[in-house]
Amino acid sequence: MKFEHVSVLLNEVIENLNIKPDGIYVDGTLGGAGHSYEIAKRLGNGGRLIGIDQDRDAINAATERLAEFGDKVTIVKSNYSEMDIILRDLGIDKVDGILLDIGVSSFQFDNPERGFSYREDAPLDMRMDRNMGLSAYDVINQYDEKDLIRIFRDYGEERFAVPIAKAIVKKRQGGPVETTFELNDIIKDALPAKEKAKPGHPAKKVYQALRIEVNGELDVLENSIDGMIDLLNGGGRLAIITFHSLEDRIVKNLFKKNMDPCICPPEFPVCTCGRKSKGFVVTRKPIVPTEQELLRNRRAKSSKLRIFERKVYD
Repeated sequence: MKFEHVSVLLNEVIENLNIKPDGIYVDGTLGGAGHSYEIAKRLGNGGRLIGIDQDRDAINAATERLAEFGDKVTIVKSNYSEMDIILRDLGIDKVDGILLDIGVSSFQFDNPERGFSYREDAPLDMRMDRNMGLSAYDVINQYDEKDLIRIFRDYGEERFAVPIAKAIVKKRQGGPVETTFELNDIIKDALPAKEKAKPGHPAKKVYQALRIEVNGELDVLENSIDGMIDLLNGGGRLAIITFHSLEDRIVKNLFKKNMDPCICPPEFPVCTCGRKSKGFVVTRKPIVPTEQELLRNRRAKSSKLRIFERKVYD
């Protein structure tokens, strides 16, 4: 299957990264290289792009697509959580821009064997890096009821986490739950009739929760933002695209913390903690897709782009 992915908020990302021809940029979620291609096009002598992805299919597709840019582009198979190590190994101290496009690519959704979609019957998988140990199969068949409830509730914001988890535990007593359609049936049977009659697929929130758990998405994002801001040159920008409220809340809060890190009690007349701002939030409100983009790509619907700019060093 050909790796295809429509890059969301493409023009907005390129405009807000303020790309310099001789700058160094990192795409931490390379995917099909849609954003990276447009970044690389704008690089001149001395300019460099480092693309990172944990999906071998994405690496192969991006390598082919970006081949025309030669040694301006370096592609690394890894997780963006290792960005500081990757850059250090490449002899790079600071960069001028970093992009993260959080979530699943269209290729991953549409490729049945990856097990990301509730619309295709496939083995339960959902690993972005297929060399990882934990899969959706493991979560569904090995997690106890309490942990299933926790991930469905916390990561999927699923109101019916308890009955769904109970139904899964009961079902697997007769043998493992192996496929997406098996899981779909369990979820549907666990929901009240009024809930099943609502628009949208009843398994959507559970699949979101499973994907986040399998790939550790929220933990990786939360633990990486401070470090990525530290990797920026003065005036450099970190751009992050999210696709649901849990991710967006993490980005919003950590951007705010890096802009205003003071931990003094509010009644203090002046700051005494000594914590210094690393920069400022460019996007007080997130940038969202235009109506024209939504007509072209329905999967862009929930996307939000937030930008942080590193202050020029004192």
